Amino acid sequence: MTRSATVMASTAQRARIVLLAADGVGNQVIADTVGVSRPTVNLWRDRYAERGLRGLADEPRPGRPRQVDRVAILAATLDPPPASLGVTHWSSRLLAPRLGVDHATVAAVWKEFGVRPWKAETFKFSTDPELVAKVTDVVGLYLAPPENVIVLCVDEKSQIQALNRTQKTLPMAPGHAEQRTHDYVRHGTTTLFAALEIATGKVTGLCKDRHRHQEFLGFLKHVARAYPDQELHLVMDNYATHKKAEVRDWLAGNPRITVHFTPTSGSWLNLVEVWFGIIERQAIRRGAFTSVRDLTGKIRAFINGWNRRKHPFMWTKTPDQILDRIDRKRKHVSTTGH
Repeated sequence: MTRSATVMASTAQRARIVLLAADGVGNQVIADTVGVSRPTVNLWRDRYAERGLRGLADEPRPGRPRQVDRVAILAATLDPPPASLGVTHWSSRLLAPRLGVDHATVAAVWKEFGVRPWKAETFKFSTDPELVAKVTDVVGLYLAPPENVIVLCVDEKSQIQALNRTQKTLPMAPGHAEQRTHDYVRHGTTTLFAALEIATGKVTGLCKDRHRHQEFLGFLKHVARAYPDQELHLVMDNYATHKKAEVRDWLAGNPRITVHFTPTSGSWLNLVEVWFGIIERQAIRRGAFTSVRDLTGKIRAFINGWNRRKHPFMWTKTPDQILDRIDRKRKHVSTTGH
């Protein structure tokens, strides 16, 4: 019982009192060791002597069980705090005295109903008039790509900063996380252009100093050279750079390349964004870079390593499932009073 991670702390404490008593330790020493009073030691020794292990359990308390009005707590939580408090959301310690309960009771109700006032998420609805058509087109391409074609998700990750810490990073050790200074020195930025092949996970990437349409067009030509003989289907967002006349003219002159645009405010449909999140977490966020050249070199090293261990990116949601969820979210927002 003293070693168990599932029993209540009070039960483990009582078991420890009994074990120390069995070893012949005096009551006052037991009280000091366990952190309780001497009468408490006497109580649990006597109960164990009378009833064994059953004596260490809590006895039913007399009187009517305490009732917690969960509905009242939940309703009060969902109402915004009054302006007089000057806060944007409730905390358990702010709400509890207004309801005449303990803050732990409020926290327990929040946990039961999955209410988290301290957490906020963002959303944005696409206003694209071709939303349904574009979602159906892009997701259909993921779920059932045409035969003998390469599907690539294309985008750029701009303004990647070459940051170097002001002091040497202390490495991770047993019992200690990696430590680094909070301040840093900026050494410039780069833009990573990337094309993710959804069938294999292979990434084709280039780093450029800027992300104008000239750099984007140069990257498209680089991708075309990387896949010289295959028919390509490119998924990209509606960024102005992607729709410049020079880019459109080049695409028109290369009929083996077909472009599929994601809806406005729908770049989350582009699977390369998932990969951008991976390189951010694994290579950039905690990196230290002495120059832009150092940064681009480490990005290239990550891409090379990724392509050796690559894996396919699988899309699972159908267009109907996505559109149905968007409709439900819109209806929820339209009926919300605050």
